[in-house]
Amino acid sequence: MRAWSAPDVPTLPVTGPRVSLHDTATGRLAPTEPHGPARLYVCGITPYDATHMGHAATYVGFDLLVRAWRNAGHEVTYVQNVTDVDDPLLERADKVGVSWVDIAERETQLFREDMEALHVLPPAHYVGAVESIPWVIELVERLAEAGAVYRVDDDLYFSVAADPGFGTVSGADRATMRAIFGERGGDPDRAGKRDPLDCLLWRAERPGEPAWESPWGRGRPGWHIECTAIALRHLGSAFDVQGGGSDLVFPHHEMCASEAQVAVPAHPFARAYVHAGMVAYDGEKMSKSRGNLVFVSQLRRSDVDPMAIRLVLLAHHYRSDWEWTDDLLWAAGRTLESWRKAVALGAGAPAGPVVERVLAALADDLDAPTALAVVQDWVDATLGTTGLADTSDPDAARVVRQVVDAALGVVL
Repeated sequence: MRAWSAPDVPTLPVTGPRVSLHDTATGRLAPTEPHGPARLYVCGITPYDATHMGHAATYVGFDLLVRAWRNAGHEVTYVQNVTDVDDPLLERADKVGVSWVDIAERETQLFREDMEALHVLPPAHYVGAVESIPWVIELVERLAEAGAVYRVDDDLYFSVAADPGFGTVSGADRATMRAIFGERGGDPDRAGKRDPLDCLLWRAERPGEPAWESPWGRGRPGWHIECTAIALRHLGSAFDVQGGGSDLVFPHHEMCASEAQVAVPAHPFARAYVHAGMVAYDGEKMSKSRGNLVFVSQLRRSDVDPMAIRLVLLAHHYRSDWEWTDDLLWAAGRTLESWRKAVALGAGAPAGPVVERVLAALADDLDAPTALAVVQDWVDATLGTTGLADTSDPDAARVVRQVVDAALGVVL
């Protein structure tokens, strides 16, 4: 599957600091130490509706990581999936009477357009669940050889007991995991399972559902095994960061980690698990089930500058939960206007400290709000000191425009 087009990104004349990130599994901030290219896997969309601000906040957040790594001198291998066959997509297709393939293709293309508009750097490998089926089959066979697979009727399940470290990503107790599992796509009460938390690996063909050939009969992958297979295929074990929204900590990232640990016991799945916060609207987390969504594409069609949308997202730390309001968007538009006014002057307040402080903020757990404050201080100083030759930097606008683009992804 193709990704989207990459924006032109300036190369900075300085190297940024080593990047540190908050690891959900340990609860601590730790430096990333890539061996070779920095390797990142971020869970992608299930394309049964358009990109909303919750999605956008996650992908802009991890875009900051890709940029921070690149500015620190690392090559980056970034992988993202598309769950282009799954229950929510099939249910939507049945409800509206449209082919699930057509919906998936349409919404994936809309996602590409939204990411291009927001200047999100594309992954090196953008992989659909359907594409991953041969790798899923290979991985399930490895798990079966390890004694971690069993049947319930014609479906295959992963036994979480096969991984002694199960639960270490989320740190949740079993009662909490069981409650969340039922809310997030799991089936803890299914008869015949050895453990309520065991997850589906291969779903046998049901009438009217798409299916593919496998050694166990026709069917399709479970949700978690898809990401595990794609990540192992393109990144190998012990890659640097597994990322996504905080609602993926359990069960999704927990299950991915356990499946990979059993299949490749010598290495952990990922070195760090990094999660973005949730975005609310009208007092509730944005979700398709609630219908309280603000779509990137709708704002773009309303002639909202995508850079203003990106500024709203950057104004909140990627790990924070926050609420979208129209007032935030209008304020971001005014901020964007003032920044462009400042760089249009050419000369301005000294820009060297801006570069250093912006890169330092983003290397410190992707602290975009602090980076924005640094730029705003420069803008305020520039607009307040125009014409003062003793404090003016003739190259300031070029330097600030360059670092704001390269580090924050905002084009002025």
